[in-house]
Amino acid sequence: MVWALVVVMAGVIALTVPSPASGQGAFPSRPIQIVVPYPPGGTSDLQVRVLQEPLRRILGQPIVVDNRPGAAGALATRQVARATPDGHTLLFPNNALVITPSLSQDAGYHPIKDLAPVSLISLAPMLLVVHPSVPANSVRELIRYAKANPGKLEYATAGHGSFGHLATELFSKAAGIRMLHVPYKGQAPATMAVLSGEVKVLMTTTSSAMNTHIKEGKVRLLGVSSLRPSPLAPGAVPIAATVPNFSTEVWFGVFAPAGTPPDVIGRLNAALAEALATPEIRDRFAGFGVTATSSTPAQLAERVAREYAEWESVIRAADIKPEE
Repeated sequence: MVWALVVVMAGVIALTVPSPASGQGAFPSRPIQIVVPYPPGGTSDLQVRVLQEPLRRILGQPIVVDNRPGAAGALATRQVARATPDGHTLLFPNNALVITPSLSQDAGYHPIKDLAPVSLISLAPMLLVVHPSVPANSVRELIRYAKANPGKLEYATAGHGSFGHLATELFSKAAGIRMLHVPYKGQAPATMAVLSGEVKVLMTTTSSAMNTHIKEGKVRLLGVSSLRPSPLAPGAVPIAATVPNFSTEVWFGVFAPAGTPPDVIGRLNAALAEALATPEIRDRFAGFGVTATSSTPAQLAERVAREYAEWESVIRAADIKPEE
């Protein structure tokens, strides 16, 4: 009788206490969705699609790319911030993640409180170029010329509040100069304005097209915004060599909703690091004008916190408003 009771109780316990296999299970347990805040075909989209197959192989689940452009990235960010924090819905933003909330009161998210950093994915420095008519062959000479002509030297950007706008204002502040902002509707017309001489200065991301313009002498390369020389900008001297500690780069990263378990974040981080370390991925990324660069979640969190404060300060000091 006693033995029969023990057997019955064991059966009850087996039914009521879930085994590891009956709970959530090992991560990931279904396809992973990566939300991209920009349309298909752009630099963000291309990077994620190159990572799809390596991540599927490493994680054992399909990787689904969901392009959700709109509201300077806020639309996609809000979607991921409100998703179930289980690692199956991720965000692939760039610097706009920390810039948009300072430009728009209705961004609808906080870059530090609402998201969990997973890993940095890539970096791209900015190039400082001028039209050949500008009497400057170095950053130092440009600063000297700008100081002698305060407010007269024009610089082009892709629009109010664009990364190029903020980066150039940061440079101007650090160098102690004042230039005239001329916004255009997009990077292509801003680049054409400098190539034609309509505007004289441009701070832009690296690209094969810009490198060609430099080689052909259509613009003059003065410096690169990374602290060290970049393979993406052959021969470029860091702006920091003249303006101490000046550094600003476009970055791309992966984030999960706040509250995602640390072990899930760790699994994703390890998978991304493994994929980004392969020569094939690094070569493909270089073709997009970015350098594959992984990080720890803590390192990405530190970057987000630092830049959130830095760009907010630049935006307030220069009274920068979003596209008008």
